[in-house]
Amino acid sequence: MKKRWFYYLFAATMCLAFFSLGRWQLARAEWKQHRLDAVAAVLKDRKLESLSLLSKESKSADQLELAWVSGRGYFPDLPALLLDNQRSGEKVGVNVFRVFQPENGKALLVNLGWLEVPGDRTMPAIKKINGTQELNGLLVSPPSPGLAIGPAYVKTGNEYWLMTRMPLDELARDLKTPLAPRVLRLNPDLPIGYARDLDILPNTLPPEKHRGYAVQWFGLCIATIVLTLVLGLRNKEKKND
Repeated sequence: MKKRWFYYLFAATMCLAFFSLGRWQLARAEWKQHRLDAVAAVLKDRKLESLSLLSKESKSADQLELAWVSGRGYFPDLPALLLDNQRSGEKVGVNVFRVFQPENGKALLVNLGWLEVPGDRTMPAIKKINGTQELNGLLVSPPSPGLAIGPAYVKTGNEYWLMTRMPLDELARDLKTPLAPRVLRLNPDLPIGYARDLDILPNTLPPEKHRGYAVQWFGLCIATIVLTLVLGLRNKEKKND
């Protein structure tokens, strides 16, 4: 009797786990689809906002979590920030970020694009950008940090720092430059920088993949229920016999 109830409890626990994982996958799919739809709407309209709003601690600045922005300014003489382990197709490399100081506004990080890193882990040469620049692009939240394991970045010299994640508060302190809470995905049509696009979900699963995994988890939940009922009925029949 006890063995049978333990079996039922184990099956119920597995069903609950499978169902929870399916719901989580659906929630991730919905969140990512919402982000993609929002980006598509911004890129369709391309209603220009000014980077100067980033200097204001106001509701209007906070609402620029996702917007098409432009502004003039310059890149201070600070190290480039290389976000490591970024894929482009089958190749692995770094995304190159630099601090940009608008003429009127708070400094922010600009994603200049992707560079391949060879197998010997020799970092590519990073060019400095001199003079006043007119930039435009997609203003977004900083890249997701994922699992925070080990130091966020290593100060490898004046040319660049190597990052595994992007804690803006820590970077602002070490760079001695206040940074806006958003980053700029540079317009791919601008002549500066490196290979880039406006994909806001790089190195991650698209919504349809999450939906597919959700179907698999729900399928396992249903299969566990069916298997439990079938085995339970068989045991009951054997006992009656």
